[in-house]
Amino acid sequence: MFTPKYPPQDTAPPATATVPANHTPASIQPTVPAPVAAAPVSNRPTVQLTPGTTLVLVGGGTAVVLVVGAVLVSMLLAVAITGMSVAVTAVVLRSLLNQERKH
Repeated sequence: MFTPKYPPQDTAPPATATVPANHTPASIQPTVPAPVAAAPVSNRPTVQLTPGTTLVLVGGGTAVVLVVGAVLVSMLLAVAITGMSVAVTAVVLRSLLNQERKH
């Protein structure tokens, strides 16, 4: 379950190096760039994004941002209202206790 799953090995044949028949010193021998092997073909499926799919992704992302923002703002508002009500309650209790001490 927790072991990694590796993709299958590429099936491209390994690049072979050829040795020239005539051996000349390295200072005289012209340098020829090595042949570049073709890029291996991937067996993984590719994701094709059409304009409609892009529009749906952008719309969905916008909706998620708006919903998360609304939830965070409402939580902040709930904390602010709770803090204000606790502060008002503390002021009222303090005033009631001060009145009883004076009389």
